Amino acid sequence: MAKTHQIVVEGSLCGIRNTFYSSLVILAALIVATTIYLRKDRGHLFREISVPSDSSTSQCNLFSGKWVFDNESYPLYKEKQCSFMSEEVACETFGRKDLSYQNWRWQPHHCDLPRFNATALLERLRNKRLVFVGDSLIRGQWVSMVCLVDSILPKTLKSMHSTANASLNIFRAKEYNASIEHYWSPLLVESNSDDPVNHRVVERTVRVKAIEKHAKYWTDADFLVFNTYLWWRRPVMNVLWGSFGDPDGIYKKVKMLRVYEMALRTWSDWLEVHVNRNKTRLFFVSMSPIHKRAEEWGEANGNNCYNETDMITEEGYWGQDSDLKMMHVVENVVDDLKARGLNVEMLNITQLSEYRKEGHPSIYRKQWYPLTKEQIANPKSYADCIHWCLPGVPDVWNELLYAYIFHQ
Repeated sequence: MAKTHQIVVEGSLCGIRNTFYSSLVILAALIVATTIYLRKDRGHLFREISVPSDSSTSQCNLFSGKWVFDNESYPLYKEKQCSFMSEEVACETFGRKDLSYQNWRWQPHHCDLPRFNATALLERLRNKRLVFVGDSLIRGQWVSMVCLVDSILPKTLKSMHSTANASLNIFRAKEYNASIEHYWSPLLVESNSDDPVNHRVVERTVRVKAIEKHAKYWTDADFLVFNTYLWWRRPVMNVLWGSFGDPDGIYKKVKMLRVYEMALRTWSDWLEVHVNRNKTRLFFVSMSPIHKRAEEWGEANGNNCYNETDMITEEGYWGQDSDLKMMHVVENVVDDLKARGLNVEMLNITQLSEYRKEGHPSIYRKQWYPLTKEQIANPKSYADCIHWCLPGVPDVWNELLYAYIFHQ
């Protein structure tokens, strides 16, 4: 009886082991399947641009590729020679010694990215407006575009000025009667963060149905390039129905993702009604990655982009802060617009920028507030791992935009 009992126990243990191992196999399969799905999902989110390949009649996906070191062709301009460089992204000026971040070229797998030609772009922009609308990340892209064309223009034939309480900055190429502009509107709709200088508030509030205050400055542009992500990154948002300063205004806390969708619906409705479809081309720039968690790329927990000099080499690397749910909202809104006859072209810069953890200013930028003793003793505590050094990653975003403008 004891022997029989022993056999039964062994059989049960074997069954448990088999069940356990089977569960592990199933779990592993699920993880792999989920990873594959998410990578496919990311590829689907923003339909890639296809441009004719020089080598064949086939079409080329510009967003699928790799970074190639090229210190002969890059950078496309010199930081200190750009007349309108921003102190927020002038990393060399503020002491960065390792400048290899300037020498990387984006190489699509099956073709070459069209070489940026400043003269050709300005000719395309003759008598036209190219306007970047959004937050400080797209402002960096605007500065990049200005620097890309600045060097071919004589000092007397270019200018920079601000209007709309400094919300609208306008670079003008006088010979071409062309302007490259940035309008500060970090949430696209009206908010209490709309001041281009004093916009840091404890509790962010948006008027999700109000956009005309901003849109009147850019609706008639010939090329409109939008972004909005960074300023939404909090669990809930304060939504105002009514006007700021109105004692009868109604405030309500709403989950961020829902408010984000409401704001983008307001944006899309405005575009549908007010944009001239025969004149204006529309673009939306996907999420710009941040690199604040070094453990995500295999380094010590608590570190970030500070002191990083190499890029991430893992193909398909995707950081936690690049929010797929937000990207899905953009996709749905843009798809709905397309169904209504208005096309917004997506610049999918997220994956290619994910690799560039070394491309941020870190501590090499202007500090708008005096650093504390604690910060000075611990530089990574104030490292900027959000914005991008120039020359650098945003130049490639503009090469992609250039490809859209000329090849679609």
